Amino acid sequence: MEDRKKRILQAVIEDYILTAIPVGSRTVARKYLRNLSSATIRNEMSDLEDLGYLEQPHVSAGRVPNAKAYRLYVDMLLENGLAPDSRDEEIRQKLISRISHLEDVVISTAHALAEFTRYASIVMMPRQEELRISSLQLVPVSRATALLVIVTDGGIIRDTMVHVSEALDADALYAISRMLTERFRGRTLKEVQHLLKEFAVRAPSDPQVLQGIEDLSAQMEKQNAADSLTVSGSHNILGFPEYHDSAKARQLLAALEDKDRLMSLISESGELSLTVHIGPETGIPEMSECSVALAEYRVGRGQRGAIGIIGPTRMPYARVFSTLRLFSQALTGFFQSDGNAE
Repeated sequence: MEDRKKRILQAVIEDYILTAIPVGSRTVARKYLRNLSSATIRNEMSDLEDLGYLEQPHVSAGRVPNAKAYRLYVDMLLENGLAPDSRDEEIRQKLISRISHLEDVVISTAHALAEFTRYASIVMMPRQEELRISSLQLVPVSRATALLVIVTDGGIIRDTMVHVSEALDADALYAISRMLTERFRGRTLKEVQHLLKEFAVRAPSDPQVLQGIEDLSAQMEKQNAADSLTVSGSHNILGFPEYHDSAKARQLLAALEDKDRLMSLISESGELSLTVHIGPETGIPEMSECSVALAEYRVGRGQRGAIGIIGPTRMPYARVFSTLRLFSQALTGFFQSDGNAE
């Protein structure tokens, strides 16, 4: 496509993102390309329509971009590189402040991302079974009760309350903790969840502690069976004119509750440095007028999760990519520094 058509298409897309109103040639000439006449722009827009990038809802209306147009626009954005956004530092500081004071980082991040963007957000934790053990600790709670904690290299914690013999004081619990840590440090959760069962049967230690270990192993097996996906801000979709129709809105909200399909979409995306599925590319019919922008973050030693934004296809892609990049960098830094601290 020649450069002039690209500039006109870019102008149409960016104006439609802002207004959700079909864009006419006079609008493009007045607001974006003053060096071109309205007639020239109108002819080029007609050509773009013939090429399958623009659509005209009504004979007397302007044009609107379709999924093919957004795909070209996004590819150009990523090819040219993302310019810094004026809100970058504000977003970074708010996110760091928020996650550093909340225990549930994933849910907090999903809420924060939805709040900042006014779109729906998704955050996927990676499979945790490949995270490696940093320590196992028995923390005395009362005379006959202790908290059994497993800490990984990603700072991910599994814990359960266990009953212990009243004869076991804090020093004895520390000695058991050290023995467990020496035996299992560096092994993956997947390995440990099986080894713990064998250890609980054979090890010469307090039987109630060993029962707690076996119980925790069962919990880990259940929790690690699948990835964890958090969706937040689905109601934000209702604020866009594309979904003022209640039937269409209900269908989309139902799709956002179908975590299996969303997980499949993320899994099929492969390497996620920054990517976007536009309209029909999502493979989810109810989301044919939405885009799903995704980025990855890392936990522990190379484990990867995903973070994403879901909104109408006319979302401001440059700003969305910039925000996703900041959130993914903050999450990666949070998990890796937390894991290293352990």
